[in-house]
Amino acid sequence: MRNLTLRQLRTVQAICRLGKINLAAEDLGLTGPALTLQIQQLERDAEVQLFDRTRGGMVPTAFGLAFLEAAREIEESLNSLEDSISAMKGLRTGRLRLGVVSTGKYFAPQLIAAFRKQVPAIEINLFIGNRAEIITKLRDHEIDIALMGRPPRDFEVRSQVFGDHPLVFIAPADHPLAGVLDISRERIAQEQFILRERGSGTRISLEIFLSDTPRKLEDLGTEMGSNETIKQAVIAGLGLAFISAHTIEQEIKLGRLVILDVVDTPIRRQWFSVSRLDRTTTPAMQAFEQFLLTSGARHLPVVSKPYPANVFG
Repeated sequence: MRNLTLRQLRTVQAICRLGKINLAAEDLGLTGPALTLQIQQLERDAEVQLFDRTRGGMVPTAFGLAFLEAAREIEESLNSLEDSISAMKGLRTGRLRLGVVSTGKYFAPQLIAAFRKQVPAIEINLFIGNRAEIITKLRDHEIDIALMGRPPRDFEVRSQVFGDHPLVFIAPADHPLAGVLDISRERIAQEQFILRERGSGTRISLEIFLSDTPRKLEDLGTEMGSNETIKQAVIAGLGLAFISAHTIEQEIKLGRLVILDVVDTPIRRQWFSVSRLDRTTTPAMQAFEQFLLTSGARHLPVVSKPYPANVFG
């Protein structure tokens, strides 16, 4: 194994990613036979089978997945080395792969723009997805830092808070509860809700909030796949929603939605920046995490109730 090369590891990565020899060969600029020989030689050297050859394509074995993990760690180490050399030369350069849960897309561009003003030479690649997608990419070393409401618990991470994340009940402007003060949990539980998918942070928070309401959790309402769809459904009168206050700034300003004055809300959660505990923190990551710690909160949207108090107050 001491003669293992980066080229061989990148071959394993390409086959795992694309699933077929011909696609991986094209991606690497090789012929199919040449790539096949590389894999066969690697399997002989390691004395293990890296892939199962199936009709559907190349499926990595447990040994293949171990090689893939090693390849990802080496790529990260090389990227970290490049960033460290730049830092030692006094160059504030580097690359940051940032993952943001879908609720965060309403403020992520402002965060990135503010950060780039301070450190213009750091390149940022942004990926936005649901919570499960972001966690998977963080676990698989495909992103460096994730911005999310709750750090994952199934693998070790380092995390830091960079701002408050209020969750509120919203309704169309002409709803009977608009303008009513101190709405009880029992009263709000009588409504039907438009919901995110199971496992999302806002869905879990709503379920906890209504957990003492008999039988409500058995029929919360209708699931929809994005905050935008949920907002449009609420505006159309299809139900109420429990949603991040950061997602509704424009609709509140335009008078299309209102925040309901439900007792014990807003529920205050927090935004975290999260990275894997077992990976080296690059200078680019350090710079971004420090920016979030000192300046992140000021770039989060602030939404006020039209009555009688600020959503953060």
